[in-house]
Amino acid sequence: MNITDRELWTLIHGMGFGALFLLAFAGGLAGLYSLRPQLVTEAGVTERVSRLRWGMVVMAVCVWLTVIVGTYVVYPWYRAAPPETVDRTVQSETLTEYPRYWLLASEETAQYHEFGMEWKEHVAWISPLLATVVAFGVFRYGKELSTRPQARRILIAMFLLSFAVAGIAGVLGALITKASPLT
Repeated sequence: MNITDRELWTLIHGMGFGALFLLAFAGGLAGLYSLRPQLVTEAGVTERVSRLRWGMVVMAVCVWLTVIVGTYVVYPWYRAAPPETVDRTVQSETLTEYPRYWLLASEETAQYHEFGMEWKEHVAWISPLLATVVAFGVFRYGKELSTRPQARRILIAMFLLSFAVAGIAGVLGALITKASPLT
């Protein structure tokens, strides 16, 4: 089995940092949801808040690393332009080395770029911003989240939105990579 540098960085981006964020989301959501005085003792709230604070920071860091590696390491390879001598209007063997242009060369695959990569390039940045807000909220309010249901619900809503944006970006990334892999 041989993995190129590009494939390795794509794996680090998606299956490393991205998957860590998406997998750890369930624990963070359960931790936020369960911060209720009727469910947990005072000692339990203290223990959960400590774990939740650091878990949220780790998740925020993972999602930041996901978008940074995607934007500054993987994306330039995806967007590289072929030489002028290569026909950009036909999906050829030569054009497969330039994924963006290969996708745009056919109406059947153009939407992968026009919607999928535009989402990943622009909208996906919302996910780390929201994850950071949630981590800040957990640090700021801490144990108060167990007695302030409105604040807890707002953080849960932002956390769910962060997850949804990252999840959509992940699915789109998998579909784009399947259609036109970075080799």
